[in-house]
Formats: sequence, C-alpha cells, structure tokens
Amino acid sequence: MPTIRLENLVKRYGAVEVLHGIELDMAEHEFTVLVGPSGCGKSTTLRMLAGLETVSDGEIYMDDRPISGLDPKDRDIAMVFQDYALYPHMNVARNMSFSLRLQKTPQATIDKKVGEVAEMLGLSPFLGRKPGELSGGQRQRVAMGRALCRDASTFLFDEPLSNLDAKLRGQMRAELALMRQNVKKNMIYVTHDQIEAMTLADRIVVMHGGHIQQQGTPSELFRNPVNRFVAGFLGSPPMNFLEADLVEENGALHAKGDGFSIRLPEDLAKRARNKVVHKATLGLRPSDLEYTPDAPVDQSLDLNVVVSEYIGAQSVLICACGDAKVTVELKSETPIALGETLRFAVRPEGLHLFDTKTEVAL
Repeated sequence: MPTIRLENLVKRYGAVEVLHGIELDMAEHEFTVLVGPSGCGKSTTLRMLAGLETVSDGEIYMDDRPISGLDPKDRDIAMVFQDYALYPHMNVARNMSFSLRLQKTPQATIDKKVGEVAEMLGLSPFLGRKPGELSGGQRQRVAMGRALCRDASTFLFDEPLSNLDAKLRGQMRAELALMRQNVKKNMIYVTHDQIEAMTLADRIVVMHGGHIQQQGTPSELFRNPVNRFVAGFLGSPPMNFLEADLVEENGALHAKGDGFSIRLPEDLAKRARNKVVHKATLGLRPSDLEYTPDAPVDQSLDLNVVVSEYIGAQSVLICACGDAKVTVELKSETPIALGETLRFAVRPEGLHLFDTKTEVAL
C-alpha cells in the first residue's frame, strides 16, 4: 500500500481560505482518523484526497507521486459516503459489483469477490434485496462492501455512521474495527465523534479552524494534549477546566482558584516556573478525581453535588466548585445525596496546566 503525504495543502473558496497549509504523513496500512467540530476542514481534506475538490495550493503525494492533478478514477481510491449513495434500482449484489462491471471484469471473478466481501460483512443473506428493503446499518455495510470490492489501495470514509442511531453506531464501530483487522489497506476516516476516533484509530489527527492541532495515537492525545482545545475535545465526559493563580506556598507551587488550592507535582511546577507563568487553566479529567473523604486538602477538591446522572455501573456527577462546574465519574453504589459536599482526591499524573492567554499546555 502507498504512503500518503499532504504537503502544505491549502483550500480556498474565492477569497475565503478554509484549509491553511495542512502537513500530514500517513503510513502504509494505517487507520487515520480526522476528527474535529463541524467546519474544521476535515471533510474538505478528505474530498481533496478523493479528487472531488480541487487543491488551491500544495500537493498530495502517494508514494512520492503527485496526484492532485489526477481524475478521481485514476487515484486508486474508494470512498464511503455519509448518505450511502447506493443505486435504489439495483440489488445488493449489483450495487457491490458496480465498479467491477464498469471495468468489464469477468463474471466469475465478480461473483467470487462479491461473495467474499458479503461473507465478511454479514451481507450474504441480503444479496438479492434492494437498498429500500434494508436497515440503515445494512445499507452502510453495502456501501462499505462496494468500496471493498474495488480492491483499491486506499479507502476514504466520510462520517459513515452519522446517520445511524446510537445502538447501531456502536455495532458498526465494532464491525469497522474487525474489518480493519481483516483488510490490510490504507484507511482514512472522517468523523466529529471523538469516541469513534478513539476506538478506531491507529493515529488521530485533531483539526480546528482549518489547522491541524495535534496528531498521534489515541493514548498520546488523551494523556498529553498540546493545548486546551485538544484536551477538551477528546475524552467523554470532557475534561474539566478551572481558572487558577500559580502561587508559591511552603516551598511548593500551588494552583489556587475559587474554592480550591492544589499543590502541583514537581515536574509540572518546574515547567510553569521555567515559563514564568502566574495564571493558568487547570485541566482535570473526570476519571482523575477519586472520592476520598480523608484526602489531604492540598491534593483534593471539595465539590458540592448538583446533578447525578445514573448510567449503570457508574454515575456522572455535576458538581459546583466555587462558581465553576466540575464533572466527576463515580461508582453507582457510592451513597451520595444532592446538595452534599464530597472530597475528591486529584491524581497528580492527571493534572494539566494550560497558559490562560495562549491555551497551550505547559
């Protein structure tokens, strides 16, 4: 499979620039997920890769071969669209084999390929049905099957699960993860759903405002976000942010704010001192707060429970910390009452600091 490189990729619509010099390398057989809010440029990037949008500046390379001037049919790329884009008058088998028939592939080869892909995607019982007779999840599998039958080197997915309900999205995520193991191809996947990104990706590329904010493995981005945007975008429930002054007390640096004073671990304190930062945003994931009634005051938060959302094995608490709201995950069997003030120990390795002005991680 080819390596793919985007070099200083720019997209303009008239005088409006929506992509600002995207630089990205994608390795062979890698499942890359472009994630970000609506309007960040992720679908535009994917469509430029497919040849459905022109490149304003920069270049797209496959194995060092420039392809931005090639027609879509000459790029060895298959695409799965958000709205399935199936032919309603054709049955599943004919939808899946459409590109093979265009290439005048022998019928025996078509039947073999369609059979193999249908078996892998659980579509064998539906080959004689038309799209209108299928569920949304089955239609999406047909769209993926049509792409797989092309046997292209690279597969592009443009928010393929966004039209499905929550239960079907979960099932299709699992099927995509299994397909990824069985199909050794380059896969580039666009979504605004960070759960899809975290569960499917070898590499996540977080985009915002037409720029790449950060890229790396799901674990790298979750544990070491480079700025407040990435920290708040990845993770469910999202990271909590508290505004703080950085103050020296008793030989240690503390983050002090409305209703809290947290002693910072030495590595984080050292970085803050080196950058001479006096105000910062403290970041804490809900999973890094642990109900510990006897925790030291300078390593904990005292939180007043405002809302409790029961979701089975866990409850998600929305609590007040001064004027700020803090979300906490808690085992459901823990006895709590609304309006109660509880102490939560802060895991030192889960503390993040962001410069208040630049929002860059310290």
